[in-house]
Amino acid sequence: MMLRHLRVPGAPPVTQWLRNGARGDAMAELINAEPTKAEPASELCPLEAKKELLEECNNIWEELEECQSKLMLLGIETLLQADTKLALLMLQWKALTVDYQECHERSPETISTNPDLLLELGKEELQKVKNDLEKVLSAVCSKNKQLEEDLERGLEELHNKMLQLKTYKKELLSALGEFLDEHFPLPQDSGSAIKRQAHASGIGSASEDWVTAAQNFSSEPAVELLALQDILEILINKLMATPHEPYVTINESFWPPYIELLLRFGMALRHPEDPNRMRLEAFHK
Repeated sequence: MMLRHLRVPGAPPVTQWLRNGARGDAMAELINAEPTKAEPASELCPLEAKKELLEECNNIWEELEECQSKLMLLGIETLLQADTKLALLMLQWKALTVDYQECHERSPETISTNPDLLLELGKEELQKVKNDLEKVLSAVCSKNKQLEEDLERGLEELHNKMLQLKTYKKELLSALGEFLDEHFPLPQDSGSAIKRQAHASGIGSASEDWVTAAQNFSSEPAVELLALQDILEILINKLMATPHEPYVTINESFWPPYIELLLRFGMALRHPEDPNRMRLEAFHK
């Protein structure tokens, strides 16, 4: 069977392949290759397919050797003795140029036209690809399983930290409530009690105006006033929920002495444009 030889761009010349024993290497590789297990329904086993392919490759190599010998003899006969090396190089360059153009002008041809042979070789290649894909799939599944375990472990750690923070928050609010109940009485208490609590808490002369305002405030307010703890919780929740808009509107339930106390000690700030709004100082920044 006569078939045209194929050259891959960038590959060495045919003569170099022949000198380097490429034919013998290719034959040895095909002979020493382990046959794969064929399908029971196929009439042509892989070993016989490889033998047939080996014979076809052998015929092609012989044709290439013969053509190359004729080409070299034809070039040598027409050369002068002084220009032999240069002419040989030019001849090789022309041959490579022709091979390069042929590779770009036509698509590769199959070595064999035997459908059974091509089927067996195709099955063997597909089996190799299948084995490689199964290895990749196993590695990916193992990696995904590891990532899922790491994610679950991280979520559990975050959940435990959130529980600890909630517990710590409750403890802080409880301690704050006890401190405020002890040192800052409700607005309904008498003026003397307010003054005693103010001096006991160490407020001192810096808040004498606040104590005076608390004593002069009506003992029967029109609305139910909020305790200082409640005002602080409102300011804290507003700052945490909407840090971009932390201001709270001051209404009648906010006792003025408490507002004055928070402003004087730098715990709260008024809105620069609206005095009826205030916010908690951002101590966390």
